[in-house]
Amino acid sequence: MSALVIENLSKHFGGVAAVSGVSMEAPPGRVTGLIGPNGAGKTTLINLITGVLTVSDGRIHFGGQDITQVSAHLVARSGVARTFQNIRLLAEASVIDNVMIGFYRNEKTSTLASLLGLPSARRETAALRSRANALLERFGMSQYANHEAGGLAYGHQRRVEMMRALASEPRLILLDEPVAGMNDVEAGELGEIFRGLARSGMSVLLIEHNIRFVTNICEYIYVLDSGRMIASGTPEQIVNDPAVITAYLGS
Repeated sequence: MSALVIENLSKHFGGVAAVSGVSMEAPPGRVTGLIGPNGAGKTTLINLITGVLTVSDGRIHFGGQDITQVSAHLVARSGVARTFQNIRLLAEASVIDNVMIGFYRNEKTSTLASLLGLPSARRETAALRSRANALLERFGMSQYANHEAGGLAYGHQRRVEMMRALASEPRLILLDEPVAGMNDVEAGELGEIFRGLARSGMSVLLIEHNIRFVTNICEYIYVLDSGRMIASGTPEQIVNDPAVITAYLGS
């Protein structure tokens, strides 16, 4: 199982509680939403899950294992991948090379074999390139395979980052505002891809402040405000929740 389960999670910076007593879960086969206004603590929560920040209190379980105090690189190796609010690509490298970086977990040949160009290393590189091309096709990006990633439009750069995350074959993917800056058509296309990932058995946690997009994509939604969980439920329940309306629109 690749369920993410968070229990009473908190993070304090000095006397400030960035996240306080948060409990939630993201099971496999579902797109789970996490929304909240700017400064609600969404990205801090992602950084706690992925081991970038240390937990002040509470527990994080993934796939039945306690990963609360596990370092970031071991969290990644356990099958957790993420994207970032601020795009982090190798701007001067090609799109396909950026995607292939994500296959690091699947590399079997040694560094020496790669440096010497041994047949085993060449075969593995060819196999990984084929899989990268399949990801490009899935995201409608095949025509940009050899373009410099930094020269792409913002929405396309977002797609490259998602493909790189998926290349690691995660069991859980955390998408931090993946459709920011995209129009409704682009966002809708990615939404269908997210649903497809969930149908394949992956756990998908979608972090956004765009309520309309999240309610169209997610089956279950959690709402953060000022580091606290103020609501959870189906999209219909969330859009009609007085606490959510107040958090977004004011009292």
